[in-house]
Amino acid sequence: MNPYILGIWGGQLVGSGRQLIKNIGRKIKMGNRAGFMIWCLIALVLAVDLKATTAETYIVGDGMEWEIPPLGSIAYRTWARSNVFELGDTIVFNWTGTHDVAEVTKENYDNCTGTDAIDLRQTSPANFTLTTNSTRYFICTISNHCDLGQKVTINIGDQWSSASSLAVGALSAILSTIAISFLTFF
Repeated sequence: MNPYILGIWGGQLVGSGRQLIKNIGRKIKMGNRAGFMIWCLIALVLAVDLKATTAETYIVGDGMEWEIPPLGSIAYRTWARSNVFELGDTIVFNWTGTHDVAEVTKENYDNCTGTDAIDLRQTSPANFTLTTNSTRYFICTISNHCDLGQKVTINIGDQWSSASSLAVGALSAILSTIAISFLTFF
């Protein structure tokens, strides 16, 4: 190549064939870095999306399980507020002794009434999959167990704190937009 030939590369005026080759090499290296960055962003977006859609299994009451709580209903209320339940998650009621678990309406929950239960399970473990985006109410219908605090409210989504599952979706959308911008720019 004639070292005095001028060419245009990527909007830059180059003064020689050698300079043109150097610029091409730089563009390829930049393309590799940009490609690597794009793949990293795509992996991050996928990881965030997978975390947002991965179903979890929760044991009601954790170590306490499903029994009459020693401090009343505050125990299950605190447990429920420490978790973020999403659609597809499963809540598991484990117990020993004489207990059951009934899904009831809010009115029956507030009154500790097990009549007309939506679903009554009398064998442990009792699994409930969260399939609707609504608040679910569970009580023990044995004797006065519910009045003594053996009841729990399950809210779908992060209704207890200021952060929400929408924040995960917004983050995914922002990261996707950045990745697409990189793809179109480079």
